[in-house]
Amino acid sequence: MRIVVTYIRRVLKILRAEVLVLPSRVTVMVFAIALLALPLVTQDYYILRIMILTSIFAILAASWDLLSGFTGQMNFGHALFFGVAAYVTALLNLRLGLPPYFSIPLGAMGAVLTGLIVGIPCLRLKGSYLALTTLAFPIILMGLVFAFPGITGGELGLSGLTKLTGSRVMDYYVTTSLMLILGGVMWKITDSNTGVILHAIREDEVAARAAGINTTRYKLLAFCLSGFFAGIAGGLYAHFMRLAGPSTLEIGLSFQVIIWSVFGGMVSIYGPIAGVYILNPFMEVLRIILDNFPSLPEMRMFIFAALVLLTLRFMPEGLIPWLRDKVESECPRCKVRNVFFRRSCRICNADMT
Repeated sequence: MRIVVTYIRRVLKILRAEVLVLPSRVTVMVFAIALLALPLVTQDYYILRIMILTSIFAILAASWDLLSGFTGQMNFGHALFFGVAAYVTALLNLRLGLPPYFSIPLGAMGAVLTGLIVGIPCLRLKGSYLALTTLAFPIILMGLVFAFPGITGGELGLSGLTKLTGSRVMDYYVTTSLMLILGGVMWKITDSNTGVILHAIREDEVAARAAGINTTRYKLLAFCLSGFFAGIAGGLYAHFMRLAGPSTLEIGLSFQVIIWSVFGGMVSIYGPIAGVYILNPFMEVLRIILDNFPSLPEMRMFIFAALVLLTLRFMPEGLIPWLRDKVESECPRCKVRNVFFRRSCRICNADMT
């Protein structure tokens, strides 16, 4: 009993000292509670399906930010990790009969191996050369998928996978919980010394190397970590849809990941996650509304493009950083964030005005 009381006191202390002091952290906490409480409000199959896919894509978008946002390694073919993990997961499940809790992590390890294979030749490339090279890998793999239909299922893909869980509500809780946990892990990585080094590589790789940092090792680490988290998303997708097909490798998916991340706000982890949670359900709502207007078939994509362009025009760093900067300010001395109305920093008492 004493242990429980001590634990509760510790949690309350963390809430009071670390979470409730900043509006952005309170918002994240409320968002997480609302997500977990959603099935108590509705268990509609369609709504839960949209939210499950949104959680899976949120993991994928955050994994792209971990690589491209924090290290500056612009990856235009991020669907490669997603697709590789989906196919590996499907093969392990269909051929060896492995259940999802084994096939998904092993599928993610397949994506890590892919991250090594892609990362090594990309280490010396920068800018547009790196972007085009990463873009080529999912196209090459797509060709292999069509070349070996006996293994990959060709155009139809591999279908009939074991269900993720026994019910739609459990699917929702598994994917949402994993999104919250993996999102927290990715944010913690970027907030650690490793994240600082990844920042340094993005800002000035030569200076980072001159400071004694093995930039090659850290860039490979970023490729592997990003591949692992994207692989988890790919495995979840394969088991939830019960299918691993060429659509998991499409270039359109890679670009959609970039749009979600840039819209929400790169170099933050939570920005891409928020971008997916705003844009993906928004597109579904638009689909439902515009189904009543068959004479306007292209309006959905037009509205989507206009929303993204207007956001980037007036909020170049993304929606979430823009909103955060409205309610928080950064201490000029210690760089810790404070509520915008504070006159002195909550850590070092420096003047905030």
